[in-house]
Amino acid sequence: MLAEKGWRSPTLSKEYGGGGLSQEHEVILAEEFDRARAVGGVGFPPLFPALLVWGTEEQKRKFLVPVVRAEKVIFQAFTEPQSGSDLAGIVSRAERDGDDWLITGQKIFVSGQGIPNYLYGPFVTDPQAPRHRNLGYFIIPYPSKGLELRRQNLLNGHGQNFVFLDSVRIPGDYLIGGDHQGWQVAGTSLELEHGGRGSPIQRDEYVNHLLEYARQSKLGEKTIGGDEVLQQLTMENYIDSHINGLFKLRNYWMYTTRQEMSYQGSLSYLFSKEYLMKNANRARDVVGMYSLLGEKDPRAPHEGIQEAFQRGSLVWAHPGGPIEVQKVIVARRIGISQTRERAATTPSTAGASGV
Repeated sequence: MLAEKGWRSPTLSKEYGGGGLSQEHEVILAEEFDRARAVGGVGFPPLFPALLVWGTEEQKRKFLVPVVRAEKVIFQAFTEPQSGSDLAGIVSRAERDGDDWLITGQKIFVSGQGIPNYLYGPFVTDPQAPRHRNLGYFIIPYPSKGLELRRQNLLNGHGQNFVFLDSVRIPGDYLIGGDHQGWQVAGTSLELEHGGRGSPIQRDEYVNHLLEYARQSKLGEKTIGGDEVLQQLTMENYIDSHINGLFKLRNYWMYTTRQEMSYQGSLSYLFSKEYLMKNANRARDVVGMYSLLGEKDPRAPHEGIQEAFQRGSLVWAHPGGPIEVQKVIVARRIGISQTRERAATTPSTAGASGV
């Protein structure tokens, strides 16, 4: 029902399956979805900006519309065993075979909701070309002959996949952008994955549960919140969570008003990765040994949410590039690195409708 209304991507134009609504409507929907704890919420998955900026009209209608309408599921396939942080170091290749492409290689940490209909990501199209100019960006149907997914279990309990590709044949029009533009197309995807679109959501479920626990739980004759040290730790979590929300809100405002952005997305992404690990450690100190009890233990506060937070905060350091990568991006964009870089093109800066 929500997908039929276009509310999963409410500001995206109706011709691409979105709701054709304003940013104000999106904020309202995002808040209501968050309050209802709806899976996925609203927003733009990483493929959307790449298709909006680099895709042909035919590709947008073929791939974008069914994903927005929840008729198809698509997984991002970027990371490889030997090149996690260094995306330009991937070795999986795409070779021309007439009008088609043959894809061979391996990807890891590939995930999403359900079983995919498509995978997408960069592959080497020209081994002789220099880095950043040797990639193409492809969409790969699943299932396909020569394509295998194997389960990859992670610390946070959410499954991901190993992906093996052995001469997987795909049509020529499944290439997004030019056959040497994969780095630029991937950059468009990563700008938003790195926090470049921000979020209007300010609520932090983990911190709210921690505040409630500190107010209500006893430590001797007083509440945990009455202990000066534990009170300080709890408030540090609250403050960091609020700052994280403000970073996201600032980026959401800048993106939706089509302002030029540089370091802001990666700075927000960097802060969120660091603060989540700090908050997990502080929450463990406040809740104590009870923070190690999982959802199946009846003694676990708030159905084990703090134990899940302990594990999830460590895993969250990986997606979209770890902390060190975000630091490098910020340094390059504010001019304190030996090399400089500009933000990649996004639907906002490209003038696409319904960003």
